[in-house]
Amino acid sequence: MFMPIKPRQNSSDGMLQCVCVSSSSSSSKLGMAPRSPPTHRLCVRILLASFLAAHRLVPPCSASFFGFPHFPASAKRQHDYRDALAKSILFFDGQRSGRLPPGQRASWRGDSGVSDGAAAGADLEGGYYDAGDNVKFGFPMAFTTTMLAWSVLEFGDSMPRDERRHAAAAVRWGSDYLLKTLALPGVIFLQVGDPWKDHECWERPEDMDTERTVYNVSAGRPGSDIAGETAAALAAASMVFRDDDAEYAETLLASARKAFEYADTYKGAYSDDPDLRAGGCPFYCDFNGYQDELLWGAAWLRRASKDDTFLQYIQNNGKTLGAEDSSNEFGWDNKHAGLNVLVSKEFIEGEVLSLQSYKEFADNFICTLIPESSSPHITYTPGGMLYKPGGSNMQHVTSISFLLLTYAKYLSKSSHTVNCGDISVGPVTLQQQAKKQVDYLLGDNPMKMSYMIGYGDRYPQRIHHRASSLPSIKDHPQRMACKEGTPYYNSPSSNPNPLIGAVVGGPGEDDTYEDDRADFRKSEPTTYINAPLVGVLAFLVGNPNPGHFRH
Repeated sequence: MFMPIKPRQNSSDGMLQCVCVSSSSSSSKLGMAPRSPPTHRLCVRILLASFLAAHRLVPPCSASFFGFPHFPASAKRQHDYRDALAKSILFFDGQRSGRLPPGQRASWRGDSGVSDGAAAGADLEGGYYDAGDNVKFGFPMAFTTTMLAWSVLEFGDSMPRDERRHAAAAVRWGSDYLLKTLALPGVIFLQVGDPWKDHECWERPEDMDTERTVYNVSAGRPGSDIAGETAAALAAASMVFRDDDAEYAETLLASARKAFEYADTYKGAYSDDPDLRAGGCPFYCDFNGYQDELLWGAAWLRRASKDDTFLQYIQNNGKTLGAEDSSNEFGWDNKHAGLNVLVSKEFIEGEVLSLQSYKEFADNFICTLIPESSSPHITYTPGGMLYKPGGSNMQHVTSISFLLLTYAKYLSKSSHTVNCGDISVGPVTLQQQAKKQVDYLLGDNPMKMSYMIGYGDRYPQRIHHRASSLPSIKDHPQRMACKEGTPYYNSPSSNPNPLIGAVVGGPGEDDTYEDDRADFRKSEPTTYINAPLVGVLAFLVGNPNPGHFRH
């Protein structure tokens, strides 16, 4: 039995498919069918749900006024957002690589990958496994760190004190590792682990014996995408620690500048290099190009440093680097929608009026979510979940919900609204839309189940995750080799180690979920599903009923 190789849970407009080569293959390798060319590139096709079954309780400025569709009501209740928030942060403990710290809360995990980087003469211990495998992919890890930091920056004040501390620790576990990727002169380390060999095994990270191949970018094979995202992550993280650890914050900001200088000096996408493409694709290819990461990195450096150099960079290079590109996606590969929301903040607050175009771009993004606008790009499941083909749909739900709430926060501090032709949308409508999506994730859906492990009375039991599905090293200290995990992969039994707080990829376009470990598109969690969800849940802890909305 060989484990399915998976192009990471993103999609093009064509459905991605992974297939095994025939059983007669002497090498027993797994193969992939070609990807369809992306129409809107990767990650997030923005879709939105509407709100309400009870029209009489809807204020005239809310979703139903603008013609949002109504979906069949599921059994609904007031969710415990504080509990969901705590668990969404706890998830990151279960994804840690390296020597685990005192106070490790996912106690069933052990140390792993402690010699990562040795093959390249570097210390690359630490960081996160991106999903249910044992590879450290730098591009989505950097994006995860950015989004965790952004969650704390925007909504940390709504977090209970202990959860704010845990969230900052999750940021730091990522930023500490990203600093190591910049430690040697002339290179930025991109990835640790051979994904093809890793995906032939079903084994615990504590036991993994597959090659820990190290991949890097350099002047000769540039990676503006990974460097730009690393710059964004370190700049955002520097703001998280500025008050409590000023020296560490300065180190992060200085390193962010270094990463951005590399990204801008040696322009190119890492997946254009044949060797890097062989290791990173099809799992995390840069389909969208590196230009958005240059603007994204500059935008975060501008926010963290207030340095006009980065403002000028955005103003001078925005058009050349595609700032005007229309996009209703946001995720680890495509940053345009997030970039526009982030940069528009200074215009909305009246500080930099020359950035008005970014407010217009952000409005255009929001307008693509509104059915009554001129060019809606909305698909809903019958139960009301925003949906894009390709798998791991909850990444779209969480990342778009985060942008809705963040943009609503910026708008609420001003007199600005979102102008979509004859329609004007205010912040409460955006907040209610985000709440609707998160409530679906937490159980208000046709399956009447939570898609977060450990939250609610019914949630997935057989997630696609090696460490969760195999006996814990604490309970079974004997080594389990590459193929010894196959019976557990095939088992209909529940995972022995619940990965509390993990959010799975979620249901398909018909709202059904089979709880099948082999169906990684639906059953695999990822760090970049949870990272923006931390901010969304923090907002809902402080604002459980935005606009005094009641179910």
